[in-house]
Amino acid sequence: MDSHGNSFLDETGERSDLNQYWFSQGTIGAFVDEIVDSRGSVALVSSPSVYFSLPQEVRSRSRVLDYDRQWDSDPGFVFYDFNAPVELPEDLRAAFDFVLVDPPFITREVWEKYAATTRFLLRDGGKVLCTTIAENAEMMQELLGLSPVLFRPSIPNLVYQYSVYTNYTSEGLAELNPEIDDKDWRAPSVNG
Repeated sequence: MDSHGNSFLDETGERSDLNQYWFSQGTIGAFVDEIVDSRGSVALVSSPSVYFSLPQEVRSRSRVLDYDRQWDSDPGFVFYDFNAPVELPEDLRAAFDFVLVDPPFITREVWEKYAATTRFLLRDGGKVLCTTIAENAEMMQELLGLSPVLFRPSIPNLVYQYSVYTNYTSEGLAELNPEIDDKDWRAPSVNG
C-alpha cells in the first residue's frame, strides 16, 4: 500500500484475524478533512487508521473505540467489543459531535450493534459517517437515518467495494474518489 508518508500506514499492519483493512491515504485524508471541518468532539469506532492520522489538536478531543488492544497505551483509546455495544464508560454517552464507524463485518446483526453504539455516543444534532457495502443502503437509512454519498472509500486490501453513508451534506464527499471511480457509480447502467 502506498502510504504517502502516513506513519500509521507505514508502521501498522492489517490483522486479518480481526478483519482489519486500512483505508488508503487518500480516503483517510478525505475523512480527516470531514472531522477537522466538524470542529467538535469525535468518536472513531473501529477506525484506528483515521484516528491515528488526525492532527494532534483534533486527536486530543477524539476517542478511538476498538477491540485491538495494541493501542491501549494511547490516551484516546477505549476498548470496544461490538458484542457489548453500550457497555462503555458513562462519560462517553452523548459526548460526541461526530461519530465515524467502520465495522469489521457488514451483516445486519453486526450493524444493529454498531447503530446502538452510535446512538449511545452521539450528541443530539451530531454528524455520523459510516462505511459499508452499497447493498446495505436501505438498512443504513433504517438503522441510523443515513444516506449514501458520491465519494466511495479506497480500501486496497478489501475484496469488495464499500460506500460512505452520512446524516449530513458534505461538499468533499459529494465528489468522486479518483482512486475508485471516474463516473457516478449510482447511475443506472445503460446496458441494464
